[in-house]
Amino acid sequence: MKANVGGIDRILRIVAGIVLIALAALGTVGIWGYVVGAIVLATGVLRFCGAYALLGINTCKTTNA
Repeated sequence: MKANVGGIDRILRIVAGIVLIALAALGTVGIWGYVVGAIVLATGVLRFCGAYALLGINTCKTTNA
């Protein structure tokens, strides 16, 4: 897997994932908060987004060999 998530995009994904999971834990949002939060958090941590790969989007300035 080539990294296709970088910089600001990565930070925003990690923060958004943590916020969604926290909101789900507090009962503010439903179970979908855990699911979507985990997916968003994982794409930020792993620096790879399957949707970006399908659409040919790359926000990562460095390339993997």
